[in-house]
Amino acid sequence: MKSLNKILVTGGAGYIGSITTQELISAGYDVVVFDNLHQGHAEAVPPQATFVRGDLADKAAVKALFDDHPDIDGIMHFASYTLVGESMEKPLLYLRDNLVNAANLLEEATARGVRRFILSSTANLFDLPPDRQFDAIDERFPIIPGSPYGEGKFFIERMLHWFNRIYGLKYACLRYFNACGALPDRGEDHNPETHLIPLVLQVALGQRPHITIFGDDYPTRDGTCLRDYIHVIDLAHAHILVMEALDRLVTRQYNLGNGKGYTVKEVIEAARRVTGHPIPAIVGPRRPGDPAVLVASSETIRRELGWEPKYASLEAIIQSAWEWHRTHPRGYASLGK
Repeated sequence: MKSLNKILVTGGAGYIGSITTQELISAGYDVVVFDNLHQGHAEAVPPQATFVRGDLADKAAVKALFDDHPDIDGIMHFASYTLVGESMEKPLLYLRDNLVNAANLLEEATARGVRRFILSSTANLFDLPPDRQFDAIDERFPIIPGSPYGEGKFFIERMLHWFNRIYGLKYACLRYFNACGALPDRGEDHNPETHLIPLVLQVALGQRPHITIFGDDYPTRDGTCLRDYIHVIDLAHAHILVMEALDRLVTRQYNLGNGKGYTVKEVIEAARRVTGHPIPAIVGPRRPGDPAVLVASSETIRRELGWEPKYASLEAIIQSAWEWHRTHPRGYASLGK
């Protein structure tokens, strides 16, 4: 029997947050979604969830949230500015605003007796030195944030460490790699879009003339960057599994991925097979700071909690994303609401 009943999902109108909300509801939880809709979509929030539109920067709004929902048992914190490139141009959004917003949430939550917290963290903590770039990245790897976005997430991880020591907060930081895939009625709808798989599928839909490959001279099997792709459903299930285990885990950091990497060219070729479209590609210059290889080792969560990705096939991941993009070519605007 569950020891939790009501979960607060911040950023629950976003891509990963909304799908995790749906999975929480399917698992029998009451869910409160708190989102300012800066990057999220109200249409993505499952109707069974309680949706509160608000901003974590507004301390009064955060207080009112807990006034209205004093029975929150746990928090999944997805709300964040999330664009790595933007963080290089506007670092304070990530080094100040993301941190302050998390602090506002944690301050109110601990004052109300909430003792379980999961942070949506990032693989951008690991901007690997050259002598480590071909290893699968586990939780023992050195933290070398690759951007202000990654640095800001690390700041929050450190804040959670002290909230555990001082207030007894039980927490986990889930550091995942390239989230992808979709449900039939929920998927990626970002503006701007920066992720490889939806960009490739936009070419298949005729919304872009081609996909750009940023560098083809890396020391990989075909010269293009190699990355680990994990289905958003597998991420959602990991969040729920960890939340339910926090009473005995107390604190954890878990890296989440499939443990197998695919190159950019392999992703494009798989999308061609799935969609039946040619998907023209051109090669551009390297992007600064792109490591050749980023692949996760998820052995710790597999060993401790028995978590296993259900979508290990790249084609299955792309197929689920293609069904979403094909039936929602304008994202949530395709719903006409």
